[in-house]
Amino acid sequence: MLALENERFVSLTTFRKSGEGVSTPVWIARDGDALLVTTPSDTGKVKRVRNNARVELAPSGRMGKVADGATPAVGDAVIVTEPGEVDRCSAIFAAKYGFEYKIFMWIERRGKAGQKPRVMLRIT
Repeated sequence: MLALENERFVSLTTFRKSGEGVSTPVWIARDGDALLVTTPSDTGKVKRVRNNARVELAPSGRMGKVADGATPAVGDAVIVTEPGEVDRCSAIFAAKYGFEYKIFMWIERRGKAGQKPRVMLRIT
């Protein structure tokens, strides 16, 4: 799974109670022996991880298209909500994505999504 750390985008698949997978393109960053995903706290992916920690990750483009034949990595996600830890992990994303991350966060804070705190999904 850690082989995905250098990807710009990955497709994160989380699972509904029915078992149906829902895929979303996300940024990914490495933190020690885990991969991180950052997201607002009220997203569907967070709700689904609360019910089922199993996730799949596959390299993708910005729009979430996974290459034909790509084998997803399977892991478990834990939702990180503690503000100090979220801030520490946010710095990892800022270091990896630079200006793109900073401008995205700036735009988000000015919109409706900026009203919600961010959380991290820690995937192992």
